[in-house]
Amino acid sequence: MVTVTLGRHRVDCVGRCPGVASLTPMDRRSFLLGAAGGSLISPPVALAQTGKPAARIGFLSPASASDTRMQGLLDAFRQGLVELGYVEGRGFTIESRWAEEHYERLPRLAAEVVPAKVDVILAVAVPAIRAAKEATKTIPIVIAAVVDPVATGLVSSLARPGAKVTGLSNMAPEVTGKLLEMLKQIVPKASLFAILWNPGNPGNPPQLRSAEAAARSLGVRLLPLETRTPDDFERAFATIGQQQADGLIVLADVVLSQHRARLADLAAARRLPAIFGQDPFAEGLVTYSASTRDLFRRSATFVDRILKGKTRRPPDRAGQDVRFDHQSQGGPEPGLTVPQDLLLRADRVIE
Repeated sequence: MVTVTLGRHRVDCVGRCPGVASLTPMDRRSFLLGAAGGSLISPPVALAQTGKPAARIGFLSPASASDTRMQGLLDAFRQGLVELGYVEGRGFTIESRWAEEHYERLPRLAAEVVPAKVDVILAVAVPAIRAAKEATKTIPIVIAAVVDPVATGLVSSLARPGAKVTGLSNMAPEVTGKLLEMLKQIVPKASLFAILWNPGNPGNPPQLRSAEAAARSLGVRLLPLETRTPDDFERAFATIGQQQADGLIVLADVVLSQHRARLADLAAARRLPAIFGQDPFAEGLVTYSASTRDLFRRSATFVDRILKGKTRRPPDRAGQDVRFDHQSQGGPEPGLTVPQDLLLRADRVIE
Protein backbone atom coordinates (compact mmCIF):
# COMPACT_ATOMS: atom_id res chain seq x y z
CA MET A 1 0.00 0.00 0.00
CA VAL A 2 1.29 3.44 -0.87
CA THR A 3 0.04 6.17 1.44
CA VAL A 4 -0.18 9.90 0.95
CA THR A 5 -1.50 12.08 3.76
CA LEU A 6 -2.27 15.75 3.51
CA GLY A 7 -3.66 16.97 6.79
CA ARG A 8 -6.67 15.49 8.54
CA HIS A 9 -9.00 14.62 5.66
CA ARG A 10 -8.50 11.44 3.70
CA VAL A 11 -8.80 10.36 0.11
CA ASP A 12 -8.67 6.63 -0.59
CA CYS A 13 -7.58 5.14 -3.88
CA VAL A 14 -7.63 1.38 -4.21
CA GLY A 15 -6.10 -0.48 -7.11
CA ARG A 16 -4.49 1.07 -10.18
CA CYS A 17 -5.17 4.76 -9.68
CA PRO A 18 -5.10 7.43 -12.37
CA GLY A 19 -1.91 9.45 -12.27
CA VAL A 20 0.19 6.93 -10.34
CA ALA A 21 1.07 4.55 -13.15
CA SER A 22 4.76 5.13 -12.48
CA LEU A 23 4.37 3.27 -9.20
CA THR A 24 2.87 0.15 -10.77
CA PRO A 25 3.28 -2.73 -11.14
CA MET A 26 4.63 -3.43 -7.71
CA ASP A 27 7.01 -6.09 -8.93
CA ARG A 28 9.10 -3.37 -10.57
CA ARG A 29 10.82 -2.41 -7.31
CA SER A 30 8.51 -3.19 -4.39
CA PHE A 31 9.12 -6.86 -4.00
CA LEU A 32 8.90 -9.97 -1.95
CA LEU A 33 12.36 -11.41 -1.47
CA GLY A 34 12.94 -15.11 -1.04
CA ALA A 35 14.37 -18.39 -2.21
CA ALA A 36 12.90 -20.53 -4.97
CA GLY A 37 9.92 -22.83 -4.71
CA GLY A 38 6.77 -23.03 -2.58
CA SER A 39 3.60 -20.99 -2.36
CA LEU A 40 3.34 -17.60 -0.69
CA ILE A 41 0.12 -18.45 1.13
CA SER A 42 -0.35 -21.54 3.27
CA PRO A 43 -3.15 -22.71 5.60
CA PRO A 44 -2.86 -21.21 9.08
CA VAL A 45 -1.68 -23.72 11.66
CA ALA A 46 -1.07 -22.56 15.22
CA LEU A 47 2.10 -24.03 16.67
CA ALA A 48 0.37 -24.36 20.01
CA GLN A 49 -2.13 -26.73 18.42
CA THR A 50 0.54 -29.01 16.97
CA GLY A 51 2.26 -29.70 20.28
CA LYS A 52 5.43 -27.85 19.26
CA PRO A 53 7.05 -25.39 21.65
CA ALA A 54 6.29 -21.71 21.12
CA ALA A 55 8.41 -20.13 18.42
CA ARG A 56 10.90 -17.54 19.64
CA ILE A 57 11.05 -14.46 17.41
CA GLY A 58 13.79 -11.90 17.83
CA PHE A 59 12.89 -8.25 17.19
CA LEU A 60 15.64 -5.69 16.63
CA SER A 61 14.84 -2.00 16.18
CA PRO A 62 16.81 1.29 16.31
CA ALA A 63 13.77 3.02 17.80
CA SER A 64 12.94 3.64 21.43
CA ALA A 65 10.69 1.18 23.24
CA SER A 66 8.50 4.18 24.14
CA ASP A 67 7.90 5.07 20.48
CA THR A 68 4.18 4.56 19.98
CA ARG A 69 4.58 4.35 16.20
CA MET A 70 7.06 1.49 16.36
CA GLN A 71 5.03 -0.29 19.02
CA GLY A 72 2.06 0.00 16.67
CA LEU A 73 4.09 -1.58 13.86
CA LEU A 74 5.11 -4.42 16.15
CA ASP A 75 1.43 -4.88 17.01
CA ALA A 76 0.68 -5.08 13.28
CA PHE A 77 3.25 -7.88 13.00
CA ARG A 78 1.55 -9.66 15.90
CA GLN A 79 -1.78 -9.21 14.15
CA GLY A 80 -0.35 -10.86 11.05
CA LEU A 81 0.74 -13.87 13.08
CA VAL A 82 -2.66 -14.12 14.76
CA GLU A 83 -4.33 -14.05 11.35
CA LEU A 84 -2.15 -17.02 10.43
CA GLY A 85 -3.39 -18.96 13.46
CA TYR A 86 -0.68 -18.26 16.03
CA VAL A 87 -1.44 -17.50 19.67
CA GLU A 88 0.98 -15.22 21.51
CA GLY A 89 2.48 -16.86 24.56
CA ARG A 90 1.65 -20.37 23.35
CA GLY A 91 2.36 -20.22 19.63
CA PHE A 92 5.05 -17.55 19.69
CA THR A 93 6.99 -15.19 21.95
CA ILE A 94 8.92 -12.07 20.94
CA GLU A 95 12.38 -11.27 22.27
CA SER A 96 12.67 -7.49 21.73
CA ARG A 97 15.75 -5.29 21.68
CA TRP A 98 15.55 -1.50 21.27
CA ALA A 99 18.52 0.75 20.44
CA GLU A 100 16.80 3.88 21.83
CA GLU A 101 17.73 5.90 18.70
CA HIS A 102 21.42 4.97 18.93
CA TYR A 103 22.39 3.04 15.81
CA GLU A 104 25.80 2.20 17.29
CA ARG A 105 24.12 0.03 19.95
CA LEU A 106 22.64 -2.37 17.40
CA PRO A 107 25.63 -4.76 17.06
CA ARG A 108 25.62 -5.37 20.82
CA LEU A 109 21.86 -5.84 20.90
CA ALA A 110 21.97 -8.23 17.96
CA ALA A 111 24.62 -10.23 19.80
CA GLU A 112 22.19 -10.48 22.74
CA VAL A 113 19.34 -11.78 20.59
CA VAL A 114 21.28 -14.70 19.10
CA PRO A 115 22.05 -16.49 22.42
CA ALA A 116 18.35 -16.23 23.28
CA LYS A 117 17.91 -19.13 20.83
CA VAL A 118 15.43 -17.35 18.59
CA ASP A 119 14.11 -19.16 15.53
CA VAL A 120 13.98 -16.06 13.33
CA ILE A 121 14.85 -12.36 13.65
CA LEU A 122 12.60 -9.51 12.47
CA ALA A 123 14.92 -6.54 11.93
CA VAL A 124 13.87 -2.93 11.34
CA ALA A 125 15.93 -0.53 9.19
CA VAL A 126 19.22 -1.13 7.40
CA PRO A 127 21.52 -0.71 10.45
CA ALA A 128 19.56 -3.32 12.42
CA ILE A 129 19.53 -5.75 9.52
CA ARG A 130 23.28 -5.37 9.03
CA ALA A 131 23.86 -5.93 12.75
CA ALA A 132 21.73 -9.08 12.66
CA LYS A 133 23.62 -10.40 9.63
CA GLU A 134 26.94 -9.86 11.42
CA ALA A 135 25.69 -11.55 14.59
CA THR A 136 24.53 -14.78 12.97
CA LYS A 137 25.13 -16.82 9.86
CA THR A 138 22.43 -19.40 10.63
CA ILE A 139 19.33 -17.68 12.00
CA PRO A 140 16.96 -16.46 9.23
CA ILE A 141 16.37 -12.70 9.11
CA VAL A 142 13.09 -11.14 7.96
CA ILE A 143 13.13 -7.50 6.92
CA ALA A 144 10.10 -5.22 6.96
CA ALA A 145 9.76 -1.87 5.17
CA VAL A 146 13.43 -1.60 4.26
CA VAL A 147 14.78 0.69 1.54
CA ASP A 148 16.44 -0.77 -1.56
CA PRO A 149 18.06 -3.96 -0.14
CA VAL A 150 20.36 -4.42 -3.14
CA ALA A 151 21.77 -0.88 -3.14
CA THR A 152 22.34 -1.07 0.62
CA GLY A 153 24.13 -4.41 0.32
CA LEU A 154 21.65 -6.44 2.33
CA VAL A 155 21.02 -8.98 -0.43
CA SER A 156 22.84 -10.11 -3.55
CA SER A 157 19.83 -9.68 -5.84
CA LEU A 158 16.05 -9.67 -5.73
CA ALA A 159 15.79 -13.12 -7.30
CA ARG A 160 18.49 -14.69 -5.10
CA PRO A 161 18.87 -12.63 -1.92
CA GLY A 162 21.06 -15.18 -0.13
CA ALA A 163 22.50 -14.84 3.38
CA LYS A 164 19.23 -16.09 4.91
CA VAL A 165 17.58 -12.69 4.39
CA THR A 166 14.04 -12.26 3.10
CA GLY A 167 11.25 -9.71 3.44
CA LEU A 168 9.66 -6.57 2.05
CA SER A 169 10.77 -3.20 0.67
CA ASN A 170 9.03 0.13 1.18
CA MET A 171 10.29 1.50 -2.20
CA ALA A 172 11.73 4.52 -0.36
CA PRO A 173 14.33 5.58 -2.98
CA GLU A 174 11.74 5.52 -5.78
CA VAL A 175 9.17 7.31 -3.64
CA THR A 176 11.66 10.08 -2.79
CA GLY A 177 11.52 11.35 -6.36
CA LYS A 178 7.75 11.53 -6.05
CA LEU A 179 8.11 13.61 -2.88
CA LEU A 180 9.93 16.32 -4.81
CA GLU A 181 7.46 16.18 -7.69
CA MET A 182 4.50 16.62 -5.35
CA LEU A 183 6.16 19.41 -3.36
CA LYS A 184 7.00 21.22 -6.59
CA GLN A 185 3.35 20.96 -7.62
CA ILE A 186 2.26 22.43 -4.30
CA VAL A 187 4.92 25.19 -4.42
CA PRO A 188 5.38 25.69 -8.20
CA LYS A 189 7.66 28.75 -7.87
CA ALA A 190 10.06 26.98 -5.52
CA SER A 191 13.77 27.00 -6.38
CA LEU A 192 15.29 25.50 -3.22
CA PHE A 193 14.13 22.54 -1.14
CA ALA A 194 15.75 21.56 2.16
CA ILE A 195 16.07 17.85 2.84
CA LEU A 196 16.62 16.28 6.25
CA TRP A 197 18.55 13.01 6.25
CA ASN A 198 20.38 10.84 8.75
CA PRO A 199 23.91 9.87 7.64
CA GLY A 200 23.97 7.28 10.42
CA ASN A 201 21.35 5.29 8.51
CA PRO A 202 22.79 3.51 5.43
CA GLY A 203 19.27 3.51 4.00
CA ASN A 204 19.28 7.30 3.60
CA PRO A 205 22.00 7.78 0.93
CA PRO A 206 20.00 5.91 -1.77
CA GLN A 207 17.03 8.15 -0.99
CA LEU A 208 19.21 11.24 -1.16
CA ARG A 209 20.63 10.20 -4.54
CA SER A 210 17.09 9.72 -5.84
CA ALA A 211 16.15 13.17 -4.56
CA GLU A 212 19.15 14.73 -6.27
CA ALA A 213 18.23 13.13 -9.60
CA ALA A 214 14.63 14.32 -9.28
CA ALA A 215 15.77 17.83 -8.33
CA ARG A 216 17.85 18.12 -11.50
CA SER A 217 14.90 17.12 -13.66
CA LEU A 218 12.62 19.58 -11.87
CA GLY A 219 15.09 22.46 -12.04
CA VAL A 220 15.31 22.97 -8.28
CA ARG A 221 18.27 22.95 -5.91
CA LEU A 222 18.56 20.81 -2.78
CA LEU A 223 19.88 21.79 0.62
CA PRO A 224 20.80 18.47 2.34
CA LEU A 225 21.03 18.81 6.12
CA GLU A 226 22.44 16.07 8.34
CA THR A 227 20.20 15.28 11.32
CA ARG A 228 21.57 12.39 13.37
CA THR A 229 19.78 13.27 16.61
CA PRO A 230 17.06 15.69 17.78
CA ASP A 231 19.86 18.00 18.96
CA ASP A 232 20.49 18.74 15.26
CA PHE A 233 16.94 19.94 14.53
CA GLU A 234 17.25 23.57 15.67
CA ARG A 235 20.53 24.02 13.78
CA ALA A 236 19.02 22.49 10.65
CA PHE A 237 15.96 24.73 10.73
CA ALA A 238 18.12 27.78 11.41
CA THR A 239 20.04 26.96 8.22
CA ILE A 240 16.76 26.48 6.36
CA GLY A 241 15.73 29.98 7.41
CA GLN A 242 19.05 31.52 6.48
CA GLN A 243 19.02 29.90 3.03
CA GLN A 244 15.33 30.76 2.54
CA ALA A 245 14.30 27.28 1.43
CA ASP A 246 10.87 27.07 -0.19
CA GLY A 247 9.95 23.65 1.17
CA LEU A 248 11.16 20.69 3.21
CA ILE A 249 11.52 16.95 2.53
CA VAL A 250 12.11 14.57 5.44
CA LEU A 251 13.55 11.21 4.37
CA ALA A 252 12.36 7.89 5.79
CA ASP A 253 14.36 7.21 8.94
CA VAL A 254 13.47 5.63 12.29
CA VAL A 255 14.99 8.45 14.37
CA LEU A 256 13.36 11.20 12.32
CA SER A 257 10.07 9.31 12.41
CA GLN A 258 10.12 9.10 16.19
CA HIS A 259 10.29 12.91 16.36
CA ARG A 260 7.79 13.56 13.58
CA ALA A 261 5.56 15.83 15.70
CA ARG A 262 8.44 18.11 16.64
CA LEU A 263 9.65 18.30 13.04
CA ALA A 264 6.15 19.18 11.87
CA ASP A 265 5.89 21.89 14.55
CA LEU A 266 9.24 23.37 13.54
CA ALA A 267 8.15 23.48 9.90
CA ALA A 268 4.76 24.98 10.73
CA ALA A 269 6.34 27.66 12.92
CA ARG A 270 8.32 28.80 9.88
CA ARG A 271 5.35 28.44 7.52
CA LEU A 272 7.40 25.89 5.61
CA PRO A 273 5.53 23.38 3.41
CA ALA A 274 6.86 19.97 4.46
CA ILE A 275 6.50 16.56 2.87
CA PHE A 276 7.48 13.40 4.69
CA GLY A 277 8.71 10.09 3.29
CA GLN A 278 7.44 7.77 5.98
CA ASP A 279 3.98 7.17 7.40
CA PRO A 280 2.28 8.19 9.57
CA PHE A 281 3.34 11.82 9.32
CA ALA A 282 -0.13 13.35 9.30
CA GLU A 283 1.22 16.20 11.43
CA GLY A 284 2.85 17.63 8.30
CA LEU A 285 1.34 18.96 5.11
CA VAL A 286 1.98 15.80 3.09
CA THR A 287 3.23 12.27 3.62
CA TYR A 288 3.87 9.85 0.82
CA SER A 289 5.11 6.35 1.46
CA ALA A 290 4.34 2.68 1.46
CA SER A 291 2.01 1.70 4.28
CA THR A 292 4.54 0.58 6.87
CA ARG A 293 1.87 -0.96 9.07
CA ASP A 294 0.70 -3.14 6.21
CA LEU A 295 4.27 -4.21 5.44
CA PHE A 296 4.83 -5.25 9.06
CA ARG A 297 1.59 -7.22 9.09
CA ARG A 298 2.56 -8.96 5.85
CA SER A 299 6.05 -9.76 7.16
CA ALA A 300 4.39 -12.28 9.47
CA THR A 301 3.84 -14.43 6.37
CA PHE A 302 7.60 -14.73 5.89
CA VAL A 303 8.12 -15.67 9.54
CA ASP A 304 5.35 -18.26 9.23
CA ARG A 305 6.95 -19.86 6.18
CA ILE A 306 10.34 -19.98 7.89
CA LEU A 307 8.90 -21.56 11.04
CA LYS A 308 7.20 -24.21 8.92
CA GLY A 309 10.42 -24.93 7.08
CA LYS A 310 9.06 -23.86 3.74
CA THR A 311 10.65 -21.69 1.07
CA ARG A 312 9.04 -19.19 -1.23
CA ARG A 313 9.69 -17.26 -4.41
CA PRO A 314 8.64 -13.75 -5.43
CA PRO A 315 5.19 -13.61 -7.05
CA ASP A 316 4.99 -12.45 -10.65
CA ARG A 317 2.88 -9.49 -9.61
CA ALA A 318 1.68 -8.08 -6.31
CA GLY A 319 -1.40 -5.95 -5.72
CA GLN A 320 -1.09 -2.31 -4.79
CA ASP A 321 -3.34 0.05 -2.90
CA VAL A 322 -2.87 3.81 -2.97
CA ARG A 323 -4.42 6.07 -0.36
CA PHE A 324 -4.39 9.86 -0.34
CA ASP A 325 -5.15 11.98 2.73
CA HIS A 326 -5.55 15.69 2.16
CA GLN A 327 -6.21 18.90 4.06
CA SER A 328 -8.29 21.36 2.13
CA GLN A 329 -8.02 24.26 4.59
CA GLY A 330 -5.24 25.69 6.73
CA GLY A 331 -1.74 24.25 6.49
CA PRO A 332 1.65 25.76 7.28
CA GLU A 333 1.12 28.63 4.81
CA PRO A 334 -2.19 30.54 4.59
CA GLY A 335 -3.68 30.14 1.15
CA LEU A 336 -1.56 27.11 0.31
CA THR A 337 -3.70 24.55 -1.49
CA VAL A 338 -3.21 21.08 -2.87
CA PRO A 339 -3.43 21.02 -6.68
CA GLN A 340 -6.59 19.47 -8.03
CA ASP A 341 -4.74 16.96 -10.19
CA LEU A 342 -3.22 15.42 -7.05
CA LEU A 343 -6.67 14.95 -5.59
CA LEU A 344 -7.97 13.46 -8.84
CA ARG A 345 -5.64 10.50 -8.37
CA ALA A 346 -7.91 9.24 -5.63
CA ASP A 347 -11.11 7.24 -6.05
CA ARG A 348 -12.93 8.83 -3.12
CA VAL A 349 -12.59 11.65 -0.61
CA ILE A 350 -13.46 11.15 3.04
CA GLU A 351 -14.04 14.42 4.88
